[in-house]
Amino acid sequence: MMAAPRTDIAVVPESRPAMHAAMVAAVESAGGRVVPVADASALMWADPAAASEFPGVVAAAPQLEWIQLPYAGIENFADNLDPARLWTCGKGVYADPVAEHIITLTLAGFRHLHEAIPATSWPEQRGRNLLGARMTVFGGGGITESLICLIEPWDVTLTVVRRSPTPFPGAARTVTFDERLDAIADADVVVLAAALTPETRGMVDAKFLDAMPSHSWLVNVARGGHVDTDALVAALDANAIGGAALDVTDPEPLPDGHPLWAQPNCIITPHVGNTPEMGLPLIAERVRRNVSRWIDGDPLIGTVDVDAGY
Repeated sequence: MMAAPRTDIAVVPESRPAMHAAMVAAVESAGGRVVPVADASALMWADPAAASEFPGVVAAAPQLEWIQLPYAGIENFADNLDPARLWTCGKGVYADPVAEHIITLTLAGFRHLHEAIPATSWPEQRGRNLLGARMTVFGGGGITESLICLIEPWDVTLTVVRRSPTPFPGAARTVTFDERLDAIADADVVVLAAALTPETRGMVDAKFLDAMPSHSWLVNVARGGHVDTDALVAALDANAIGGAALDVTDPEPLPDGHPLWAQPNCIITPHVGNTPEMGLPLIAERVRRNVSRWIDGDPLIGTVDVDAGY
């Protein structure tokens, strides 16, 4: 089979019309031509919630050389990764708004806004400073890069936990996952901003939570699967940690009546670190840039490590 021209790009599925339209416009503005999958050299996947349709589409288009996935997290597509194709995802696309939400959740927890906002009588005066705090972040990607820029005025001492021991620019300390318990032992706030992989799934278990200082807050903007929810509920019940601020949960959406809803030291936001309104122009711009690079034969942005799964 003759390779399809690099200008011929497919955008599917159409189940999320706004994202599909934005990606079509991005492909065309980069000089591409939107064609059926069977005729395309590359595929822009336009609905992150339609992962169940993905294997059938890709299997019917063996000539595809490059596939662009819409989110940074690709766990729903990981079983389909293969080294025969080039894969890219939304790595770094949503980093700035998610880093902003980390600051929002951290300050809300430190200043006990979850207690003060619904109060109908004058609450107890409590609170901690982010200024001069010790923060440990799991993940060495774009979110952490953006976060470092945002926290600079607060003189935060930052520890980054990542797969590689290579020092992370701007961090006071960089350690690997094997050293994670030591990395959280003196943290005022522990932030989860890592990809969900077999290595990180369920890493926040009872042992992890026991290793956190009793005043420390857990902030999760990554994936709910990083956390053993039952262990977290037990830790919050026992006031073993200062609290938890969760933009993602396991399960998600968090069902009505779940024990986390009743925890007075738990802040839950409905996965709004990045919303469709915020994220759509960002992913469209990534598609535009990558399609332009694809046509010109230049390296693409946000490539996926097939072996690592992210």
